[in-house]
Amino acid sequence: MAALARWCVQRRLVAVLLWLLAFGGVSAAAAVAGTAYSNDYEVPGTESGHATQLLRDGFPGLGGDSDTVVWHTTSGTVRAADVEQTMTRTLNEIAELPGVAGVVSPYDGQGAARISGDGRTAYATVTFDDPVESVGRSEAQTVVDTAESAESQGLDVELGGSAIALTESSGGHLAEIVGVAVAAVVLFLAFGSLAASLLPIATALVSVGTAYAGTVLLGHVMTVADFAPMLGMLIGLGVGIDYALFIVTRHRRGLKQGLSVTESVTSAVATTGRAVVFAGATVCIALLGMLILRLNFLNGVALAASLTVVLTVVAAVTLLPALLSFIGIRALSRRERRRLAEHGPEPELPTGFAARWSAFVERHPKKLAAVALAVITLLALPTLGLRLGTSDQGNNSQATTTRQAYDLLADGFGPGVNGPLTLVTAVDGAEDKLALDNLDATLRATEGVASVTPVTYSSGGSTAYLTVVPQSSPQSEQTSALVDRLRTEVLPRAETGTSLDVHVGGVTAAYDDFADVIVGKLPLFVGVVVGLGCLLLLLAFRSVGIPLKAAAMNVAAVAAAFGVVVAIFQWGWGSELLGLGRAGPIEPFLPVIMVSVLFGLSMDYQVFLVSRMYEEWLETGDNRRAVRIGLAETSRVINSAAVIMISVFLAFVLSGDRVIAMFGIALAAAVALDAFVLRTLLVPALMHLLGGANWWLPRALDKRLPRISIEPPECRAAHERLADVDVVEQLEKERDQDVRDIPG
Repeated sequence: MAALARWCVQRRLVAVLLWLLAFGGVSAAAAVAGTAYSNDYEVPGTESGHATQLLRDGFPGLGGDSDTVVWHTTSGTVRAADVEQTMTRTLNEIAELPGVAGVVSPYDGQGAARISGDGRTAYATVTFDDPVESVGRSEAQTVVDTAESAESQGLDVELGGSAIALTESSGGHLAEIVGVAVAAVVLFLAFGSLAASLLPIATALVSVGTAYAGTVLLGHVMTVADFAPMLGMLIGLGVGIDYALFIVTRHRRGLKQGLSVTESVTSAVATTGRAVVFAGATVCIALLGMLILRLNFLNGVALAASLTVVLTVVAAVTLLPALLSFIGIRALSRRERRRLAEHGPEPELPTGFAARWSAFVERHPKKLAAVALAVITLLALPTLGLRLGTSDQGNNSQATTTRQAYDLLADGFGPGVNGPLTLVTAVDGAEDKLALDNLDATLRATEGVASVTPVTYSSGGSTAYLTVVPQSSPQSEQTSALVDRLRTEVLPRAETGTSLDVHVGGVTAAYDDFADVIVGKLPLFVGVVVGLGCLLLLLAFRSVGIPLKAAAMNVAAVAAAFGVVVAIFQWGWGSELLGLGRAGPIEPFLPVIMVSVLFGLSMDYQVFLVSRMYEEWLETGDNRRAVRIGLAETSRVINSAAVIMISVFLAFVLSGDRVIAMFGIALAAAVALDAFVLRTLLVPALMHLLGGANWWLPRALDKRLPRISIEPPECRAAHERLADVDVVEQLEKERDQDVRDIPG
């Protein structure tokens, strides 16, 4: 690490240019290639997957994305001559637009059922040539503009569907701008130097920008969800700024101790840079744990997020040292530079609130541990009611056209029309066709079914499907219950004595199947992620207790964060007020992604906190002193890093995307609890209670384990150990008592 840092400092211009070249080259390639995201929740082998495949094979013309144009009259009916004339002309114009395969109008013979019973709402189906992942935003926007041009006084026109959702504003880059701005303010308050506060942001922006463009390219070779780039940016900005913050903080400490710029940068990367690499590795391991689920949808998310973390780590240990060498001594504030010139190097000892808090935790470990556990338990309770399921456009903000179209359809035709179920089967002979004709009547009499369309056969007659409209919305538990009822009771009876094998597909069925697969594999996934994280900590800190406490803390942070998500998004506590839409179930993929990300981020703070305690433990063998000093010397930088990360994560609530808002709130809640409750309260309290047992490791195991070092002793000696006389002289100058001398 030291050699790498020295090279970057000595060839700082080359290092910066290489990064700018990489950023520019990957961004240009991404701009030329364009996006190719796919929200493909299909899981091979599930019933909904079979239904989709049968439908594709038997009815190739149904492969394009289907969207809806909904219109509503505030007076009169949609059958009025002027309304019918206006909308017929508009639908004909839409049918002629590029990328549109066809339009089914309610004014045609086939579409009579598309007019509501009160005659005030109607809808048409717009089918694109391609599936949604291949529909261009400009194509969808043209459809929206054409449809909305028909609006007049008394006639409202709204649009819904996956392709239409591409046109809705995601808040632009407001979220990123707000997050970066808040981070800049926090860094300036922490450093007092404008130059030093801008470098972590510049480093994060370059690395995250490169990763964002790389994710765009990744979408052309594998399935990558449309929220993956934003998720990567969210994680990358948070950890990227934080990693740079830790290194800059260590560099500033070296300058204050009289080291030259080159020596200080080199030592900062050789010490704190090691912790950054280690922390980044734990985040990547947690993220890549998603690969064991073997789901294409999550594989792309895992690789995209891991790519972002890798680039932020590499930038922190290469680009940042080069930039630090450019600004030189200006990494210190003017006051700090003046003090250094007048008084020379001085030891930087923990005083003030950090020292007092550390001593307070040492004096009251049992009471504070109980308070921390009570807070975490209270926040985690809503997690017991977590329900995974379909989140549809009815959960969008009220201001969006997709939400308004959803509500108009639900009011006029019932909520089930927004998420019909598709029953598909292969057909072999007259007996099967007769059974399908009878099935139509059976389905109409089934509890929870609002309506059923007639059976439609493929051109060769080998495949058939019919559409079932539930009485409840796609995200409703009643709709999920209907799916189960059809699969376990209704359809098996109808198939008796025939060769029919009817599969239930549709949005709700696909989400439920996806959720079932994930829940089934979740124990293995969590076990692998926790196990690998514990193994890394075991190797780094040569202790059994440290990894076990870290695992417990990580589980607590995840549970509490999910409790917050359930309260806001599932129970609806303030979701509409925050512009996050109507309450609804939690996305099936959220637990897996959140467990990966939260375990990785939680491990970061564990590494930075405990590595300093471990350092002191190796030097003194005094657990109370090690915990006290470790907490006092790291709590301020951890809290600053947490404030930055929380600000970045919460800013993404402004993105306008419900899924990204879920990630942002969950991550912000987890980091807040992790930094301010777990790492600075519960962890040190437990370590005081356990005493020397914190660092116990069986001798036989100690001999067999390979040794890895986060901070080499020679580097620690250069930065942390001060002459005793210097410490005494400094203590006499300080008004506040140093934490090192506060008796336990």
